[in-house]
Amino acid sequence: MDLSYWIVDAFTDTLFTGNPAAVVLPDAPLAESLMRQIAAENNLSETAFAVAEADGYRLRWFTPTVEVDLCGHATLATSFILGRMGQAGPLRFHTRSGVLTAIVSGAQVELDFPAHGFAPTQAPGVARALGVQPLELFQSVDLVAVLPSAAHVAALRPDPAAIRALPGGALIVTAAGGEDGADITSRYFAPSYGIEEDPVTGSLHTQVMPYWAPKLGRDTLVCRQASARGGKMVCTLAGDRVLLRGSAVLYATGSLHVG
Repeated sequence: MDLSYWIVDAFTDTLFTGNPAAVVLPDAPLAESLMRQIAAENNLSETAFAVAEADGYRLRWFTPTVEVDLCGHATLATSFILGRMGQAGPLRFHTRSGVLTAIVSGAQVELDFPAHGFAPTQAPGVARALGVQPLELFQSVDLVAVLPSAAHVAALRPDPAAIRALPGGALIVTAAGGEDGADITSRYFAPSYGIEEDPVTGSLHTQVMPYWAPKLGRDTLVCRQASARGGKMVCTLAGDRVLLRGSAVLYATGSLHVG
């Protein structure tokens, strides 16, 4: 069986930056075991599988080790590829996080994702994992540590083993401000998911926007992710939804020979 695939750098307009995702568009659903094998072989932070249905696409995302409930950059990459195929949208994706929609305009994509609430929490291991004491710590889908400045976020060299030992095994760090006019700067570490650090993470912003938007007094924020590759998006908190707007660049396309 031959499957077409694309590799897209998401949340960037510059090749070799942003977050690379693989996109596979099979004609019919694949066995979960095969999707897991393909994602492990790709060894990217996410591989997306989208199968056409009567009213949209069934979309699933896999890291090299697990299936995830929500993934922004691979959804943006999938939308970008479908846009290149002439489907500007609104695109509808049926996922483990409900129906997600996307609007494509050239290399620009706007995603409509659910916002996630948060609550203050305590986890003494966070300071040890990061080497810095957070100003605040809250629990959303993941643990989120608010740091004193964007410079602290960018300079972090955390301990992956200590992060793996935290509740959930993943950690978001975030702070106000940043380079290139950013309103907030964040990073995402998920060694338990097979991702020591995710380059740019759409789903991260569904967790931090409900915190930062009221704190900064604006519903729309320029958001930077300070990984080695780096990436940027514009996010709007719209009630119980977060709109994520970003660009994408095609890196590669080809065929997978499987089965």
